[in-house]
Amino acid sequence: MAAAAAEAAAGGGPGSQPAAQRRLRILSGHLRGSPASRAPEAERLLSPSQCRAGGAAERPVASTIPKKRQEILKWNGWGYNDSKFIFNKKGQAEFTGKRYRLSGMVLPVLKEWMEKSLGASLEHKITSRAFLNTSEVPPSIVNEEFLQDLRATKISYSQEAEDRVFRAHGHCLHEIFVLREGMFKRIPDIVVWPGCHDDVVKIVELACKHNLCIIPFGGGTSVSSALECPADERRTIVSLDTSQMNRILWIDEKNLTAHIEAGIIGQDLERQLGESGYCTGHEPDSMEFSSLGGWVATRASGMKKNIYGNIEDLVVHIKMVTPRGVIEKSCQVPRMSTGPDIHHFIMGSEGTLGVVTEVTIKIRPIPEYQKYGSVVFPNFDRGVACLREIAKQRCAPASIRLVDNAQFQFGHALKPQVASIFTSFLDGLKKFYITKFKGFDPNELCVATLLFEGDREKVLQHEKQVYDIAAKFGGLAAGEDNGQRGYMLTFVIAYLRDLGLDYYVIGESFETSVPWDRVIDLCRNVKERIVRECKEKGVQFAPFSTCRNGSSCLRAQSSLVQRKSNCS
Repeated sequence: MAAAAAEAAAGGGPGSQPAAQRRLRILSGHLRGSPASRAPEAERLLSPSQCRAGGAAERPVASTIPKKRQEILKWNGWGYNDSKFIFNKKGQAEFTGKRYRLSGMVLPVLKEWMEKSLGASLEHKITSRAFLNTSEVPPSIVNEEFLQDLRATKISYSQEAEDRVFRAHGHCLHEIFVLREGMFKRIPDIVVWPGCHDDVVKIVELACKHNLCIIPFGGGTSVSSALECPADERRTIVSLDTSQMNRILWIDEKNLTAHIEAGIIGQDLERQLGESGYCTGHEPDSMEFSSLGGWVATRASGMKKNIYGNIEDLVVHIKMVTPRGVIEKSCQVPRMSTGPDIHHFIMGSEGTLGVVTEVTIKIRPIPEYQKYGSVVFPNFDRGVACLREIAKQRCAPASIRLVDNAQFQFGHALKPQVASIFTSFLDGLKKFYITKFKGFDPNELCVATLLFEGDREKVLQHEKQVYDIAAKFGGLAAGEDNGQRGYMLTFVIAYLRDLGLDYYVIGESFETSVPWDRVIDLCRNVKERIVRECKEKGVQFAPFSTCRNGSSCLRAQSSLVQRKSNCS
């Protein structure tokens, strides 16, 4: 027995050739989606999630975002209907609703900042359409034979104008602008809501049979124009909305993995895992609305990637339905060395190759301790140098974000009204200490926000190490409140674009990755290029550009807000 095992391990013996052939057959099955990849061995490793109508366990879990998204979300802007920046009757800015820490608060500085930095005026306002005019929506063109076959599957679908428009776009500036000012020339003809993996298989098979197009839809937060319908596409376009596939199918507490349907949105995923004491730690800026399948399809990164990793570091197994069959690995293991990794062509494919239906992802126990922090630096160069040293020493906290002076001033404009004289006095004292006593130039300084997570003792040690490094680059600890506030602003700042559009201001953000030695050059060159382009195109007011460097400092983000050239 031992000799036979040794011989097999060495690659010899009479059974080695069939074993090698079987291995190649399974590998080729990964790439073709053939029955080989779904051999009995594989089926035993991953129990399939069947759709059994009527079973309570098979129904979708109640989601924060309803099936009819228009019930709580804006049809031509970002986020919830009840949450937005407005100017009240006193001319003061405030953020409505009750969903965020900033909700219901007055922002006394925002108006002045918009007028000074952007050239905006409250007297020049353009109001977008409050309601969707369904008569302007392109008609639904659907093959009747396809509809008959679809009805036979009992899969939910809709041809209503609102449902179709909601899934015709992501959140690029030009997409929102079209919704406010006009209408898309082409939108999906029908929306379908599969309830599980098997439903997706049926829909894809019908699409192949009737020669239809499918555009997968997750949370609708795309900023790559991936949801736009080609204006010249004459075939029926199906929007495949995965939102009803939102169950956690199982949690493996020994291996710390969870098998989850791809339509679940980030906030629901974290809440449901949290009920069992776990989390993924994956928090992209859009996590309130974006889906697990969307994270996979866009190769997403999160704010706490330093501890938890990007989505490619978290994924263990992916199941994807394609026109040629189902593609998945034959086992759920941390890694495989047999040929190319199929996950790497699925991740980032943006729905062009198939529909991601189920994902096995790594999970962790909810951290016992969490602490925010912030550091003020004399200038942006010092801040970047500090982040570089923190990365070099491999001691980055869960999240660390450095904003330049322009974005610091911008963030200050979003500071709510002070509740007491004492708080106002403390804020003034801090400002005096930093600018007068320490000599920081208010027009040069920059701020890094920090988030530490983990075991309490280790977090405190980690915090001291980071602040010690910051001190070597002239950094001063600026308190937990500023760190928490900066982190939470991430979720409300996207609402500002809608306010800007009301006053002839447009805004957009974009990201890229660069080596450490090019970060400063990138930020400077992008700002110069924006100024040059705006000048050449006759933009009336100077653009306002800011940079934010992510935790690994391999991501630099530049946000642009500029005034439109006329107010007619």
